[in-house]
Amino acid sequence: MPLHSVSVAGVVVREDGRILAIRRADNGTWEPPGGVLELDERPEQGAAREVLEETGVRVEVERLSGVYKNMTRGVVALVFRCRPVGGEESTSAESTAVEWLTREEVEERMGEVYAVRVLDALGAASTPHVRAHNGRHLLERA
Repeated sequence: MPLHSVSVAGVVVREDGRILAIRRADNGTWEPPGGVLELDERPEQGAAREVLEETGVRVEVERLSGVYKNMTRGVVALVFRCRPVGGEESTSAESTAVEWLTREEVEERMGEVYAVRVLDALGAASTPHVRAHNGRHLLERA
């Protein structure tokens, strides 16, 4: 029986259009805040918890913006568009920097598989995007 891991992430968009991002402590990459979904929590709760733990920012989850599968590692990521409702930016054991990035900075700093999650969340699509990748690059639809 195949085993998959489920992760959740929040693309937090401020009123001025800037996006909350962290620089991960373990590998130095820029990503939207997120992590593994706990067994006893709903996906939206997990996304809000991960954002708060990694950035100090409290959010309201607005909508599911995408589902992304890392075909190499078997990780399915549920990404939610969120808006900030409180808290104050701070780093954690998992982040060495927390910044509000412009769309251009997201495209410059994030790898393809993370930048696309942010760009998908910024789009106006009413249905979530569903994409597959190999950990570094998006895979074409079969």
